[in-house]
Amino acid sequence: MIEARKWVATAFGGPEVLNEIREEVPDPGPGEITVQVRAAGMNPADYKHFGPGQDPSLLPVSTGFEVAGVIAAIGPGTEIASGGGAVGDEVVVFQISYGYASALNAPAADTFAKPSNLTFPEAANLLLVGTTAADALNTVSASEGDTVLVHAAAGAVGTSVIQQARLLGATVIGTAAEDDFDHLRGFGATPVAYGPGLEERLRALAPDGVDAVIDTIGVDEAVDVSLAVVRDRQRFVTLTAFKRAAGEGFRSIGANNPNSGPFRAAARPRILALAAAGKLAVPIGQTFPLRETPRAVQALKGHHPYGKLALVP
Repeated sequence: MIEARKWVATAFGGPEVLNEIREEVPDPGPGEITVQVRAAGMNPADYKHFGPGQDPSLLPVSTGFEVAGVIAAIGPGTEIASGGGAVGDEVVVFQISYGYASALNAPAADTFAKPSNLTFPEAANLLLVGTTAADALNTVSASEGDTVLVHAAAGAVGTSVIQQARLLGATVIGTAAEDDFDHLRGFGATPVAYGPGLEERLRALAPDGVDAVIDTIGVDEAVDVSLAVVRDRQRFVTLTAFKRAAGEGFRSIGANNPNSGPFRAAARPRILALAAAGKLAVPIGQTFPLRETPRAVQALKGHHPYGKLALVP
């Protein structure tokens, strides 16, 4: 049994509701492993999980959907999802809901060997955005020769979409702030600035329109321009503008799409293999000690350096 440090929300709200507790991690049973966490990935879904306006009877609430670490114990007769598994092995765990911790028990079915070429913060931030990006590209049937427009392309999902789309042989145009243009170019995308005149700038790059659109931000500008330039609305997918998608004939993925969960779960081995082969990078912007979790969540909600954030116990 291991004593772990863990962050939980004791009310619903912002980072101020997070509190550190100590808890015993029991010995793993069949189908479980114990992981000493070396890094916890951070995603906007983390703070939405304890956002205001929810049922107080659900408290306290844990959060954190992916971690990377080292196997500390393994349950009887248990193998991890990628096969084998022994104490001391480096692993990635996704999807859980309690990753803001120094140690935890996880289902072996959600635990995979960590690509050796990734750091722990990189590995801990690979699968949520990687499988989301894969889901989006699959939904729009992206393929070789397509021109794909990606909104908020410098974000975490956008960065993964660019890389995976390029591997498919697609051309990528990405909307972003000018400060992030070099990051997009580094992954092979053509950047274009947000703001007034966006449609004209896009038509200068793609006079006949684009084959597919992946919207990761959901603002009206992104939706309006996408509807104007995409040739087939069924090849326009959003991660956030659910009401507009339902009313205007384009598609959405995520919790409201029953196909997303199974697709993303099945995509995990492929995303890990791409990363292990050096074909899928995870830029890290900043890491925080686990003890500074509220400060890290505040950074996650606001402006922070380009790249992903991670908690490091």
